[in-house]
Amino acid sequence: MKITKYGHCCMLVEEKGLRILIDPGSLTESKQPTENIDVVLITHEHADHFHVPSLKAILADSPQAKIYTIKSVGDLLEKEGTKFSLLTHGQSATEGEVLIEAFGEKHAVMHSDVPVSDNTGFFIAERFFFPGDAFVDPGKRPEILALPVAGPWLKLSEAIDYAKSLKPDVCFPVHDGVTVEFMRPALSVMMPERLLKMHGIRVLPAKEGEMMEF
Repeated sequence: MKITKYGHCCMLVEEKGLRILIDPGSLTESKQPTENIDVVLITHEHADHFHVPSLKAILADSPQAKIYTIKSVGDLLEKEGTKFSLLTHGQSATEGEVLIEAFGEKHAVMHSDVPVSDNTGFFIAERFFFPGDAFVDPGKRPEILALPVAGPWLKLSEAIDYAKSLKPDVCFPVHDGVTVEFMRPALSVMMPERLLKMHGIRVLPAKEGEMMEF
């Protein structure tokens, strides 16, 4: 499996000839790839994960791409006249030889006065899990975890405890586009690395645009 992070939460997962793009959002509009995309997965409707102009650019260059997402995003896609397939909690789909499973139903709470939106994480090929904007327990151990480390809905200590609870072999930071760039390595890599290595979990820096192979 090959994974390339394009910033914040946008990732390209390449597995068994399939190219899967996850959460092309507003914070990564100029960076995310648009060509030869087979599948697009969208965890929820917030702009940093779901950005209509980015999606249109992807579909223009990859008209064969199939979109899988949840109902709240689907409602917005219908207004744009964009085809999609629902993939919600407890459901799965197989594209080529790759199994894609959906886990989780709700976004993490940002504040008691902010309505909780929907959110579903995706487990790919029985190896890689990205929970979206929630600390979702998929009920099985991922080998590779995309670990959210910053945002209005989490503390870094919670992210570290989440990784400890899932016990992946390796994780890398995501949802860090909201942090100040010069502080990003210390916040998203150094502390998780120091605290998780004692639990046998490797932390990779996931440099933007640099492919990681597992």
